[in-house]
Amino acid sequence: MTAAASQADDRIIRESGIDARIALIVQPVLRGIGFRLVRVHLSGQNGLTLQIMAEREDGTMTVEDCEEVSRAVSPALDVDDPIEKAYHLEVSSPGIDRPLVRKSDFVTWTGHLVKMETSVLVADRKRFKGKITEAGEDDVLIERDKAAYGEEPTVRVPYDAIADARLVLTDDLIRDALSKDNRARKEARKRRGEPEDDAPDGVEADATEETEQEM
Repeated sequence: MTAAASQADDRIIRESGIDARIALIVQPVLRGIGFRLVRVHLSGQNGLTLQIMAEREDGTMTVEDCEEVSRAVSPALDVDDPIEKAYHLEVSSPGIDRPLVRKSDFVTWTGHLVKMETSVLVADRKRFKGKITEAGEDDVLIERDKAAYGEEPTVRVPYDAIADARLVLTDDLIRDALSKDNRARKEARKRRGEPEDDAPDGVEADATEETEQEM
């Protein structure tokens, strides 16, 4: 990733290899249409699948949004042609048990359970599971789910040490995620001057749209 592109990417957890090259292509396209990149992952699933996880700035992502993102990024991927074989393009929302890739994600989901892996030893461990109790400027404070004998009940994990972090699905998380999603959608409709929607909270919280791309 170039220095300019790196500065424009506010994620603290980013891709490597071919995934990073793809992220470099799609991220400016997403920004241009009002979305932000969560994660890019190329896997061998169903032959070859490129998953692009994205969301709007307010955290929402509908099926229609997935379709819009797919239509926007497909031409850019065709031009740059980063993948040598035929593949399926899958555009999706982060989902409720979402990956946390920005500092703001840890702030938003303070109080919820997270699984985390670090690239270096932190308090003699590389894997953590616990509740986010504080998200600061440089690190996140985790209250361990089950502290081993002799371990401190909390641990501070520097952001630059985090290799992967994902929310753990709980009843509290589901309620909070659907409530946040519903509020965000109502605010978005108000800004656009649209009538209130009677759909239940979080009806499209896990939106996914899949498109097959042939090289």
